[in-house]
Amino acid sequence: MALNSFGRLLTVTTFGESHGPAIGCVIDGFPPGMAITAEEIRAELLRRATGRSRHTSQRREAEDVQILSGTFEGVTTGTPIALVIYNTDARSKDYNEISRQFRPGHADYTYHHKYGIRDWRGGGRSSARETAMRVAAGALARKYLAERLGIRVRGWLAKIHDIELDGRFDEASIDDNPFFCPDPDRIEELEAFMHRLRKSGDSVGALIRARATGVPPGWGAPIYAKLDGDLAAAMMSINAVKAVEVGAGLACVGQLGTEHRDQMTPDGFLSNQAGGVLGGISTGQPVEVAVAFKPTSSLRLPGQGVDVDGQPVEVVTKGRHDPCVGIRATPIVEAMLALVLMDHFLIHRAQCGDVEPQTPRIPT
Repeated sequence: MALNSFGRLLTVTTFGESHGPAIGCVIDGFPPGMAITAEEIRAELLRRATGRSRHTSQRREAEDVQILSGTFEGVTTGTPIALVIYNTDARSKDYNEISRQFRPGHADYTYHHKYGIRDWRGGGRSSARETAMRVAAGALARKYLAERLGIRVRGWLAKIHDIELDGRFDEASIDDNPFFCPDPDRIEELEAFMHRLRKSGDSVGALIRARATGVPPGWGAPIYAKLDGDLAAAMMSINAVKAVEVGAGLACVGQLGTEHRDQMTPDGFLSNQAGGVLGGISTGQPVEVAVAFKPTSSLRLPGQGVDVDGQPVEVVTKGRHDPCVGIRATPIVEAMLALVLMDHFLIHRAQCGDVEPQTPRIPT
């Protein structure tokens, strides 16, 4: 399978399957001289991991990441960084019954027709298990952006099903609950909602928002390397994502030009409808994205499908699955945002390293 790498100067290649012996990644182009430990990476992985609350799949992986190359005495060397995590809690037998069936809403059918063979154990390469390596790579990017450039990346659960959650925004509470919810007063309501959802056997979608502050103006490029274009592609590459918005997103359809344009004063921008990107290039305002995740397709409720012979079958998916994949998607969205920004920092430095900062620069 080709096309398992993303990024231009900071390139990340992931490998492995949900129920294979291991998953891993190779990060190429990462700058030398930054201290990093496996424990720091694992801390980010545990934020994404299943089995840490009753609201997610109960698969419990240790997430013990190993750094195989690219560091010396705990510091990055500028050479390819290889990371690996061995799978320790896969239960392939749960999927025996669907080995010859195509689950509705899943990648089974498309993988079969593209490759003529598919790994049906937990979805194989199409499983969200692959995103653990994005989070691992993102841990390095987030640390570099924060320590060297003062850029901070933060995500949160903004909506689950029809429940809006970011009317009140208390950033300090986001990591204090299993939902990454920014409103601590809504946690009890979410607990009750998820309890009813698990009992029903159904699933729901979710909206994750993320913001990067401290991004300077000038990152990105016109036309073919737009910052917002790369962000959209990165977010759409995540499992179960069906829509991405930058800034106002779809809401711009209902706005007037006088509402949407981000007017400028010597004291700062008056709004951020553009989400921190104009003409594919960062404005210096916060870069803001919203990412929509579809409801989980693997359900214990019967659904209509076909088998590999084209015959109708009733499909019931057993095993351990998330009733809402968006609950633990916040660290994945954060990781992809950080990786895209890191890549564009390197691209900008490579082309415009000797360009002096332009004045005036509008405060943010």
